[in-house]
Amino acid sequence: MDVVYERCCGLDVHKQTVVACCVSPGADGTPKKEVRTFGTMTADLLTLGDWLAAEGVTHVAMESTGVYWQPVWNLLEDRFALVLANARHIKAVPGRKTDVRDAEWIADLLRHGLITASFVPDRQQREERELTRYRSALVAERAAERNRLQKTLEGANIKLSSVASDVMGKSAREMLDALVAGTSEPSTLAELARGRLREKLGPLERALCGRFGEHQRFLVAQQLAHLDYLDEAIGQVSAEIEARLRPFEQEAVERLDAIPGVGPRIAQVIVAEVGADPSRFPTAAHLASWAGICPGNNESAGKRLSGKTRKGNTWLRTALVEAAHAAGHTRKSYLGAQYRRLVPRRGKKKAAVAVGHSILVIAWHLLTKDVEYTDLGPDSFDTRDRDALQRRLVRRLEGLGNTVTLQPVLA
Repeated sequence: MDVVYERCCGLDVHKQTVVACCVSPGADGTPKKEVRTFGTMTADLLTLGDWLAAEGVTHVAMESTGVYWQPVWNLLEDRFALVLANARHIKAVPGRKTDVRDAEWIADLLRHGLITASFVPDRQQREERELTRYRSALVAERAAERNRLQKTLEGANIKLSSVASDVMGKSAREMLDALVAGTSEPSTLAELARGRLREKLGPLERALCGRFGEHQRFLVAQQLAHLDYLDEAIGQVSAEIEARLRPFEQEAVERLDAIPGVGPRIAQVIVAEVGADPSRFPTAAHLASWAGICPGNNESAGKRLSGKTRKGNTWLRTALVEAAHAAGHTRKSYLGAQYRRLVPRRGKKKAAVAVGHSILVIAWHLLTKDVEYTDLGPDSFDTRDRDALQRRLVRRLEGLGNTVTLQPVLA
């Protein structure tokens, strides 16, 4: 095979050690390999970089093993051309597996240009990713804590969620605070309702008549305090994300915010995961495949087998599915019509994945072509092929025993 990089290095990265195999041309033209083991402390990694520079190495490859590759990447990215490989794509032949053999195998693949590099954004975008992912984890933790609060209330037979649409709304929160403070009279608690909730004073009194014990009072107080902390933490992280967004990224967030179902938070996640300029992905299909939000290919002997989606960027996929469910509740939008069109045939989950795919394709076009979002409208599917729609509806009516005659309406 042809040699693409004469001086390269393969790294087998672990938590405490890094095994490096440096390949360089020998005196007789054959490749010369030298293997060394380094620690993962900052001083050890800097020593690794100095050794590679002394050997004249130009390209370095490593596996994406957990988070252990990140400090190595951060310290070497300014000195060498780095290649991050998917561990599944470069798995060696089974048998006699050692760290040294793994490093040699990675170096050989890199030397002949047989490693497909994974997408690693620049340092600032990686920092934005960490912030948006941490915020997503906090949001998920807040949802879990609200479920625990609801479980505690159900154990006390407090049916507040059966009457109030939001257990953490302003009125419901005052009722919970009063419960924690020791108020147990249902009529007194119900009088704390505000706005339209006051129309349900009778059901509220019945819902607040329970058996609220001391241990439940303690648990609810702890859970409310935890929810307050999470709300404050999410606000602080969101402010930090806003401050770190570059001007062109802020423009991208505002452009994506116009897509139905996509709010500022989801738009920031898309920009952090994909980038404000997704032109590194040749087409929208490449981006959807990388994100794992499109059907997979599984065909054998001319038969199409399971087409379930492949593994991709889970953070981006989760955000897109969340946006798809929100878009499904919009009435006068193309994405809402697409969601409602697919739900009867595919179910809500598959419909959400399909709409999430559409959102990502729209985002790719908006960011690469620098255009604003224009909705096609909820009747886009009907006007796309009007004749086919008429034939399908006529067949359904005739199947019910009717004779159908179409008479166009004059303009």
